[in-house]
Amino acid sequence: MKKILRIVGLLVAGLVFLGACAATFVQVRGIPSYDPPQLKLAPVAYTPERVEHGQRLVMSVCAECHRDKQTGRLSGQHLKDIPAQFGKFYSANITQDKQHGIGAWTDAQVVALLRTGLGPDGRIRSVMPTFNRLSDEDVLSVVAFLRSADAVVQPDATPSHAQEPSFLGNVLANTIIQPEELPAKPVLQPNPNDQVAFGRYLVTSRYKCYDCHSGDILKTDGKDPEKSFGYMGGGSVLQDAEGHDILSRNLTADPETGTGDWTPEQFAQAMKYGRSPNGPLRYPMPKYSLVTDEEARAIFAYLRTVPVIKNATPEDGPTAVAQR
Repeated sequence: MKKILRIVGLLVAGLVFLGACAATFVQVRGIPSYDPPQLKLAPVAYTPERVEHGQRLVMSVCAECHRDKQTGRLSGQHLKDIPAQFGKFYSANITQDKQHGIGAWTDAQVVALLRTGLGPDGRIRSVMPTFNRLSDEDVLSVVAFLRSADAVVQPDATPSHAQEPSFLGNVLANTIIQPEELPAKPVLQPNPNDQVAFGRYLVTSRYKCYDCHSGDILKTDGKDPEKSFGYMGGGSVLQDAEGHDILSRNLTADPETGTGDWTPEQFAQAMKYGRSPNGPLRYPMPKYSLVTDEEARAIFAYLRTVPVIKNATPEDGPTAVAQR
């Protein structure tokens, strides 16, 4: 018996030692880097149509995180909606400044970052969403706008703030968070006349609503979004403007805890202006004021096809929450 206990003790001590070594490695390594993606890209035509479309995309998808409220430029800021247990994270300067922004990057490097999450230095942008399924035309439109004369992307010499991940943030960056692969073939956008297919594209690829509106931000499936835990049923823990926990809303068609009793017009008002039938929407939900009515209707149509989940949040009232 003593021999068995001694062997068990040695095994436990060995596991503890290995765990300590792994923890030390993760903490010292920090956010990992990879081989920079190599992308061959034909010269991008910065047409007025692309610049206009790119402005809509950047100001709808990127500006909420990258825009400095003081200057109005996309020079980065502290990301307050990320729960404190993951550490402190900051968006990067994506103005045309050649030292502190992306002014010295090639168009291929910008596209590679959007597609894979890896910059020219190979460092993974661990809290930035990747747009692996975004259509080629949408991606090139983003590039065209970032190269434009618009004031928000003009050179700003503000240095990008270094990330300050917690131990948990480092663990996630070394395990769950991985770079995406470059698409192996052209990525096309569905025909907007097919409302459901177009709405699915907007939810899963352009606006990536599922990242926040599924059940857990750590359990989303980037390769197959609809397999994400609690897909579009809400419940992910985020931070409001005061640093308090706030749960993302249920967007499935449940009539009691989701959007099942909403009209398409009410959904558009909520998405574009933050005015829902249950009252004003709170930070970190951005106002997608540049989203077209056509897009809002398509998203609403697609949400009607998503499996219904009953998941109350505080906005639904104490009775609904108590019945969760």
